[in-house]
Amino acid sequence: MKKISLILFALAILPMNSCKENATEKINQENVEKAAERDAQTIVFPTISFDKTLHDFGEIQNGTPVETVFSYTNSGRSPLVVTDIKSTCGCTVPQGWSKEPLMPGESSQFSVKFNGKGANKVSKTITLTTNTEKGREQVRITAFVKPDPNAPAVVKKQ
Repeated sequence: MKKISLILFALAILPMNSCKENATEKINQENVEKAAERDAQTIVFPTISFDKTLHDFGEIQNGTPVETVFSYTNSGRSPLVVTDIKSTCGCTVPQGWSKEPLMPGESSQFSVKFNGKGANKVSKTITLTTNTEKGREQVRITAFVKPDPNAPAVVKKQ
């Protein structure tokens, strides 16, 4: 048993000692320099700046549709891409944005329609999916929804 263990040990060590080439000789120095240069460069993300991040519609009657426009600028140094814009619910619809890259310094906009349904203070968040460092940017709309004076009165059962 000891002889078998000794033979297996010798066979395991043999490949380690049989290499006459030095591993550092196999390294291509040009590839190392290219990799170091690539790693030294930081990724430059675009930056988005909004004209406003909150729009307050003030007081509105229940069921009165309202709309606003959010403008934004690429204030970074690389192209900005807005791939999607979604709201927290179906009562708020963002639309009209471009999915084309927005070059540094260029501006664009999108509109947000709110159907005016609700009661009291209503707040909705609109999320933009972008190629910024965070990947998601948000704006909000708010309104105070007053009851419609022409709506039939709701009678509560006791």
